[in-house]
Amino acid sequence: MGRYTLRRLLQAIPVFLGTTLIIYYLVWGLSNDPFAGKCGQRACPQSYVDLMTARLNLDDPVIVQWLKYLGGLLTGDFGRTFSGNEVSDLIANAAPISFRLAAVAVVFEAVIGILAGVVSGLRGRGFVDSLILVSTLFLISLPVFVTGLVVKQVFGVELDVIRTSVPTDPTAIDLLVPGLVLGSLSMAFVARLTRTSMMENARADFVRTAVAKGLSRRRVVVAHILRNSLLPVVTFIGVDLGALMGGAVVTEGVFNIRGLGGLIFTGIQRQEETQVVGVVVLLVIIYLVVNLVVDLLYAVLDPRIRYD
Repeated sequence: MGRYTLRRLLQAIPVFLGTTLIIYYLVWGLSNDPFAGKCGQRACPQSYVDLMTARLNLDDPVIVQWLKYLGGLLTGDFGRTFSGNEVSDLIANAAPISFRLAAVAVVFEAVIGILAGVVSGLRGRGFVDSLILVSTLFLISLPVFVTGLVVKQVFGVELDVIRTSVPTDPTAIDLLVPGLVLGSLSMAFVARLTRTSMMENARADFVRTAVAKGLSRRRVVVAHILRNSLLPVVTFIGVDLGALMGGAVVTEGVFNIRGLGGLIFTGIQRQEETQVVGVVVLLVIIYLVVNLVVDLLYAVLDPRIRYD
């Protein structure tokens, strides 16, 4: 396990370097005038242009700028915006909120999605199965921003049973409704994926062998069908965690949450390239770490999998 973990970490290095280079080039390398629009409709003062050019190394080739940026990342320096704010400070304030929101969404996605998928897969083609399929199809058909606006309007404005916006420093309780909205689409996919996997594994040879040995139905379902069915589900949830972190822009906007999604939105709106690059680089790191954890979980869920 230790050798496999080390090998995966080494494999993540070129992935990280490649993705950050592409991101950096798309943001900075394709920009003809990085100061366009920075000072409104008027041209920026030359003193300001010289200061920011030196601070952001804009006179260097893009590859040199990127290498210097990577050097700063090693010390936790994500750069500084044109307005003078440290991106690392902005991330430090916003990331915990997005982490809590994503965690709440993943809990809803995993618990409700897996439970619905298990019930649907075990019940077969009956009323409960049809109800779950129709409900998940309804959630998949709705964009997350539509779900969020409907929930906010109906339950927040008309019924007044939830807050229409969350506090500046929200707790996990404050993020229950936004988390449910954010995880609703993925929850539907998890339910359908679990259902399909359960039905496939229920017909597998090892399940028939377990039944023939006289094992109880509960043990067959939990130890054999469910455990093997969770492998693709864990993969989906693990990859989706990174997507939830980056895809929370709309949900955070609907419920006025000041997280990483808000940083990306304001960074694009205000043309703060360093801010956008910093947040996206952080999301890349989260993706790589989550994928490693998911791969290591395979050995826990399936004893047939061993890493040398």
